[in-house]
Amino acid sequence: MAAVAVAAASLSPEAEKLSKLQEKVADLDQISENEKVGFISLVTRYLSGEAQEIEWSKIQTPTEEVVVPYDSLRPPPEDIESTKQLLDKLVVLKLNGGLGTTMGCTGPKSVIEVRDGLTFLDLIVVQIESLNAKYGCNVPLVLMNSFNTHDDTLKIVEKYSNSNIAIHTFNQSQYPRLVVEDFVPLPSKVQIGKDGWYPPGHGDVFPSLANSGKLDFFLSQGKEYVFVANSDNLGAIVDIKILSHLIHNQNEYCMEVTPKTLADVKGGTLISYEGRVQLLEIAQVPDEHVNEFKSIEKFKIFNTNNLWINLKAIKRLVEGDALKMEIIPNPKEVDGVKILQLETAAGAAIRFFDNAIGVNVPRSRFLPVKATSDLLLVQSDLYTLADGFLVRNKARTNPANPAIDLGPEFKKVSSFLSRFKSIPSIIDLDSLKVVGDVSFGANVVLEGKVVVTADPGEKLLIPDGATLEG
Repeated sequence: MAAVAVAAASLSPEAEKLSKLQEKVADLDQISENEKVGFISLVTRYLSGEAQEIEWSKIQTPTEEVVVPYDSLRPPPEDIESTKQLLDKLVVLKLNGGLGTTMGCTGPKSVIEVRDGLTFLDLIVVQIESLNAKYGCNVPLVLMNSFNTHDDTLKIVEKYSNSNIAIHTFNQSQYPRLVVEDFVPLPSKVQIGKDGWYPPGHGDVFPSLANSGKLDFFLSQGKEYVFVANSDNLGAIVDIKILSHLIHNQNEYCMEVTPKTLADVKGGTLISYEGRVQLLEIAQVPDEHVNEFKSIEKFKIFNTNNLWINLKAIKRLVEGDALKMEIIPNPKEVDGVKILQLETAAGAAIRFFDNAIGVNVPRSRFLPVKATSDLLLVQSDLYTLADGFLVRNKARTNPANPAIDLGPEFKKVSSFLSRFKSIPSIIDLDSLKVVGDVSFGANVVLEGKVVVTADPGEKLLIPDGATLEG
């Protein structure tokens, strides 16, 4: 007994924290053994101080062999049968764990109406149905939900039961939030339902896909690649050219990157580092180099989070416990209690895969809807809808989209919709800034650089048919 006491007394503070945490986590009956193991592994790595220090002098700009220009990809087959054979090797996986709370909506963000009464999910289903119909292939759609979106999503997908598409769902892990003060799981201290838990970032897609049984299922069907993308990125459509290139060159992992603008300076970028391609995030950048990282001169591309990954490689790396992505600490507060969430990102996994590449894709493949300002763009005459795809209006000569800055009065989707009789024409718009209690009539045209300001306490209505220029 004395020896045990001595051993316990000699534990480091980190080891004591971990030992206490393991006891508490073992008692949590809301999560599976796999989730408990995954969580403890993540916390162990965090407490060990394990962090991959980036030596700035070793960073190299990737060559065109590592980040391949989209136009130089090998052309896809032209005949339908060869294209069918390619597409039959593909699974489409959409990250569907997010709620629409930032836009004032309840439920999964993917069920916000985007255009013509269709939601993100409707558009995704129509796109894949069109592919399956055109080529006679069987591309399935997989939704990775979180515990926040799972129940609602299961009800929603019922409406697609007669579609020409197999829809699968699985849940990403559910981890307990950590109380900063004493490093115990929040659900062990307070019974607060869902607020005690969090989904640990989209880097969790790899173990969760395996733990769900879906990975083995798709491998047994002869599937070879999964295309992973955010459900709110309307530009993330299946690209046969990229798929063909990856299969031909046996690339285990491909990240789509696109040229950086001043709006994207915080986005992660691809670098060559010690002979491998790697994602560099702003959080990894030493303070003295942050401005250099944000420059669009040296780091010209950023990660769209459109990822193409070989399924056999995922299985090999998950089973070998080899995916040790950088940990992203995310501090928050719940009912006045300081808590910590430890997360990982799927893009950071690129350095663990063999023959990994980036593809420098056109900006059209990155069209996320994060706020109502983005909703204005995709609902406008800048785009038309065909087979679930948003097609850019050729009348727009400027390759960049207008910069839209709507005030807080427009933040919620319901408020946004109530302030437009119809979405203005913005074909020739450079930028729009709206301040105050402003509403727009029907058939308004915006051109050049437009600023609309309502004085405090006043309502301003832009009349039907008005043209605002400069």
